[in-house]
Order: sequence, then structure tokens, then C-alpha cells
Amino acid sequence: MIQRLCVIGVGLIGGSLARALRQAGEVGEVIGSGRGEDNLRAAVRLGVIDRYDTDPIRAVAGADVVVVAVPLGAIEPVLRAIVPHLAPAAVVTDVGSAKGSVVADVERIYGHVPPHFVPGHPIAGTEQSGVEASFATLFQGRRVILTPLAETAAASHHLIRRMWELTGAEVVDMGVRHHDAVLAATSHLPHMLAYTLVDTLARLDDRAEIFRYAAGGFRDFSRIASSDPKMWHDICVANREQLLEMIALFSADLARLAEAIRADDRAAVLAMFQRAKRARDNLYLE
Repeated sequence: MIQRLCVIGVGLIGGSLARALRQAGEVGEVIGSGRGEDNLRAAVRLGVIDRYDTDPIRAVAGADVVVVAVPLGAIEPVLRAIVPHLAPAAVVTDVGSAKGSVVADVERIYGHVPPHFVPGHPIAGTEQSGVEASFATLFQGRRVILTPLAETAAASHHLIRRMWELTGAEVVDMGVRHHDAVLAATSHLPHMLAYTLVDTLARLDDRAEIFRYAAGGFRDFSRIASSDPKMWHDICVANREQLLEMIALFSADLARLAEAIRADDRAAVLAMFQRAKRARDNLYLE
């Protein structure tokens, strides 16, 4: 399907996408680019990419599809560098967890959203990073959200949709602002909570004993605090408006819980826990 794929940022997501397309037999040559040459050499050794160039301008030459899989804060400079050097028919997409900031980056560069750009976000990942953490089945049964705009060409949209479907993902379309609101609630806020909880406990005087006796629930909840701090810093900044709304809502509910505990309002505490259990039991989470 894709004769030449360029992946800028050959980490967990970019590397897994390349592996999945290779496994499906739907990609010809795969060129990688990024700042970490050791990671790129590993990608060649593992067969994830065919060759690499640390200069993204050279890496995108002749590519049919360019996937920008770098942290959100690096997307604008990468796009600004490669735009003049893209092949005329090249389709560009990204994997950023916040779409409003990416669309704004594109508009600053082009003055508009070009028809060949398709914003995207795979809802998949682990707390690991780097190409050695990538695997071909990462997206199987997972969702990928595309946020095409009115300016997005139907052919470009179809190509990127088909690319992700070939990885085994379920692809859905969503508006940019709605995407950012949903992800602020379901992904960004939980990461902020995990980072904050671990940081709070790590600053306690008896932190060594606390972590030594941490049960499985703490390990499960805090796992995502092992995620790439730079990536989540960029997400926090990029989606600040929607994230702050969710932090305020959660803080108010947490304050109500604290007040109920302080007032020994056992019925209120139990009612909250029961509502939460019913909601969680009715969720379909993979």
C-alpha cells in the first residue's frame, strides 16, 4: 500500500507501526529519522526500518507517507523543517495525544490546514519507550482516532485510515476539540494523578518503607508514572485548557470525599464508592 514510509521518531509507536505494516506486507521501504542515532541503529538491526537519516529533510525525500511520531513539543519544528521538502503527493500524519495544538502548529506553518495532512492519535501504548519496546501487535484491537478537518482531502483521509486498519486497529473519526476533551478525562488526567501520587509519596520521610510495602493496587495505579516524562510534559502543556477543567472537577470531588470522611458521613462515602464500582463494572475496558 505504501511504497516508501518515513517515520520521524522511531520509538514505541512509530516502531510498532512500521513493524505492523511490514508484517501485513503493506509497506515497501521504511526510512527512520530522529535525534538518537543509537536508537536508529537499533531500529535497523531489528529490521524495523531499512535505513535512517538523522536529518528529517533528507529522510522525507520521496516518501509517500510521513508519520511524525515525536513529542508534541517537537512537532512544529519538525513540520517546519520538512514541509518544503515533501514529495508533491506525500501524505503527512501524526500520533500526538492532543490534536488542537497540532492543528494550530500546522496552521502557523502553512497559514491553513493543507489537504494532505491527517491528524491522528493511536490509543495504544505502554510505559516503555524506544524502538526496542516496539512490537507489531501493539495496535491490534485498539482504537485509533483520526481528526480530519474540512480541508482534509478524502484520498489522504482514506489512506491513513487504511494504514491504521492494516495494523489491526479500529479507526474512528472525531472532532478536534471533542478528542482533546475525551482524552483529557480518560488519559491525561489519570497520568497527572499517577505522577502526583508517586511524587507525593516519594517526598515523605518514610518513603522507603511505604514503597516496600506497596500492594498490587498501588503498583497497578502507579505504573503509568513510569511513562516518558518529556512526552507527558508536552501533553500537559498542549492540552492545558481541557486538562485544567478535568483537574478542577476531580479536585472538587476529592474535596467532597475528604469532607465526608472528616464529618464521619459514612453513607456519603459508601454511596460514592458504590457509584464508582457500578460505573467501573459497566465499562468495557481492554
